[in-house]
Amino acid sequence: MHMADALLSPAVGITMWAVSGAALARCASRVRGSLQEGALPLMGVLGAFVFAVQMINFAIPGTGSSGHLAGTLFLALLMGPDAAYLALASVLVVQALFFADGGLLALGCNLFNMGFLPAFVAYPLIVKPLAEGRGGELRTVGILVGAVIGLQLGALGVVVETVLSGRADLGFKTFALAMLPIHLAIGLVEGLATWALVGFLGRLRPELLQGAGRRVSRHPAVLVAIMALVVGGAVSWYASSRPDGLEWALHRLGNPEAVGIPDRVHHGLEKVQQGAALMPDYAFRSGGESRAGTSLAGIGGGALTLVVIAGVGFALRPRRKAL
Repeated sequence: MHMADALLSPAVGITMWAVSGAALARCASRVRGSLQEGALPLMGVLGAFVFAVQMINFAIPGTGSSGHLAGTLFLALLMGPDAAYLALASVLVVQALFFADGGLLALGCNLFNMGFLPAFVAYPLIVKPLAEGRGGELRTVGILVGAVIGLQLGALGVVVETVLSGRADLGFKTFALAMLPIHLAIGLVEGLATWALVGFLGRLRPELLQGAGRRVSRHPAVLVAIMALVVGGAVSWYASSRPDGLEWALHRLGNPEAVGIPDRVHHGLEKVQQGAALMPDYAFRSGGESRAGTSLAGIGGGALTLVVIAGVGFALRPRRKAL
């Protein structure tokens, strides 16, 4: 669901940067106190794991499309929505800057669609009330329904932002009818995968789920780090090459090209991204796909995500007052 800059006008892109940035500032202030409880290492390894997971596109049978997990709901269940939003922001920044996955102008939209809506709408309104119920069935239903709703809201966000930008010849109804059904299927897979992963980690360390959004003093950091290495370094070899849900929807509608005169904002951000991207599309700059390149992208991207989150933690750590 990563949007490209070509779909967005500067006005919409910058507005969404401001909206998502304001949410980031709010989350940072709320997370600051929890860093003393050992949340930073958990954020780091889980962020690296989500980066690796997002590299794995799975085929949607009968459609010619593929999808990948967003991971926001998974993060929110283990860390709470504020830390989840910060961690996903780190993932998206690394993807956009170093792998040219998602545009820089579109970064605010992607963070809002993939991060804010699942973390601050689907999680508190659907998942959390059911997850706190006594029955395991309620938790399962909450995760499945929350994942579907979160993905549907995100897909609808892409539609609204694209139509408001007016750079592609797309009507709201036409684009929505192409986007929502395919992301319904992706949302179901996201829900099942989230339920399985949370259940797996919850059985190993029950305090993770008991303390989600509150205190997490201990965590399986080594285990999650190993999972990130395995997924990014090897499982990513088997990712589907089919277009993702957004690319599939645009192709189905005839690949409408951007209209209007290219502006300096798009040109400038494109140059920045081209210069910063170490491995565009998770491959060597020399071209050609290889398992070595995929592994390097998966492991290196996870490490970069860990570094970014560590930087966030350093900036947010409580300062001691001078005597």
